[in-house]
Amino acid sequence: MGLDAVARLGVSILSDDDQVSVDSITLFVALLCGCIVIGHLLEESRWINDSITALVIGLCTGGIILLTTKGKSSHLLEFDEQLFFIYVLPPIIFNAGFQVKKKQFFRNFVTIMLFGAVGTLISFSIISFGAKELLGKLDIGFLELRDYLAIGAIFSATDSVCTLQVLNQDETPRLYSLVFGEGVVNDATSVVLFNAIQKLDLSHINSRAALVFTGNFLYLFLVSTFLGVLIGLLSAYLIKKIYLGRHSTDREVALMILMAYLSYVMAELFDLSGILTVFICGIVMSHYTWHNVTVNSKVTTRHAFATLSFIAEIFIFLYVGMDALDIEKWRFVKDSPGKSVGVSAALLGLVLVGRACFVFPLSLLSNCLKRSEHDKFGLKQQVTLWWAGLMRGSVSMALAYNQFTRFGHTQQPGNAVMITSTITIVLFSTVVFGLITKPLVRFLLPSSQGFNNLISSEQSFARPLLTNGQEVEVEMGNVDPLRPSSLSILLKEPSHTIHNHWRRFDDAFMRPLFGGRGFVPDAPELSKGGCDQY
Repeated sequence: MGLDAVARLGVSILSDDDQVSVDSITLFVALLCGCIVIGHLLEESRWINDSITALVIGLCTGGIILLTTKGKSSHLLEFDEQLFFIYVLPPIIFNAGFQVKKKQFFRNFVTIMLFGAVGTLISFSIISFGAKELLGKLDIGFLELRDYLAIGAIFSATDSVCTLQVLNQDETPRLYSLVFGEGVVNDATSVVLFNAIQKLDLSHINSRAALVFTGNFLYLFLVSTFLGVLIGLLSAYLIKKIYLGRHSTDREVALMILMAYLSYVMAELFDLSGILTVFICGIVMSHYTWHNVTVNSKVTTRHAFATLSFIAEIFIFLYVGMDALDIEKWRFVKDSPGKSVGVSAALLGLVLVGRACFVFPLSLLSNCLKRSEHDKFGLKQQVTLWWAGLMRGSVSMALAYNQFTRFGHTQQPGNAVMITSTITIVLFSTVVFGLITKPLVRFLLPSSQGFNNLISSEQSFARPLLTNGQEVEVEMGNVDPLRPSSLSILLKEPSHTIHNHWRRFDDAFMRPLFGGRGFVPDAPELSKGGCDQY
């Protein structure tokens, strides 16, 4: 019955023989264990991360299976592309929101939104236009306009998880915060774009269609955000009021996990962006719900969410490694391998150009909005930020499978070329760019520079966040009674001012109702860690 349940969840075993099914699942789980062990042994080098390890093991395993089955298959498991979205991606995205360092995230909020939202739209436009112009000349098969737009969304999605495994938060804290925040916002924006493209009526391309597309994008973005906030607050209110921990911490943990997953499936039910919804829900639950549970539940949920996310990441890259050798997809391109190489090279070039076209201009714009020299991006930081976002991973693969396959299979040459090209770019960017990122960061940004930037940013950020005027008066010595107006402060430091007003509103209304640090009984020494990094 257990195997039948797994099959109903979207996974189908290659053989009908039950013993072969058990062998396949056992071997796949063993490979996951091997990825974890080998990744741990290679951890000290900081050159090869878990993603690269899983990809290499997947490639080796796929090659062995391909040889043993005489070229029939390279998979242990076969599943449709919906498995990525329904069961594998939610733990990764939720944990990203749940573990987000909110203080750094909101300090760089304007820059993160510039890069994550506006930058993704710029990259999407360049890649879509370039793909239509270049791929049309390569004669890879029939692709519709919707396919070219989808290609723009697919390759605009960066792999923040893989990038952050390469970077070190202690050595480059500001860069880490920007890459992390941009990566999550970028993933959400790319998926929202992809979903909006699926609803776009391409039979009549005019200004009205553009307005409808923009409206769909904004609708998905705003409503998905609202749903994530709503379910996150609902979980906080329920746990705060009924206090499940009085009788069972297991119920607290179970309710948090189920409410988190509920946010995702509800968004999918209403045709919204589940990735954006579950990410926002993760932020809200870390800010309110997490503080309402018992100490044991806090520890359990932190490690449970992180563990589920880690296993899901390894699962994706292990499967991608095996799928890279899928004979069915390569069968369509074996007669013209040059086309496949040309498509991969063209798309990779568009990825490089598309990212450069928004990183450097938006960095210049961000520098113009910042008054402190310490908060501005130097050329070396801009190059590092550009390079760190070149990797493509799980989201790109999931979107490509969703667009160009049906139940994991491709029937048209053009679709097969796009799948093989996506796999090639994911493999190349993860392995090659991943290996180069670490030495590049060390060369461009010495660790001391990262710590100095963090210290200066902390000092400039802390000043406007004083909750009352006493500290300001002491610092000024009560010499100058004239204070800058709220409007002038807002214009000079918008992120700090908005954050200050939000903290006051949060302390006065939100936390008393939904809980949070300082508004629920808790041991003082335990309120400093975990998700409380506001």
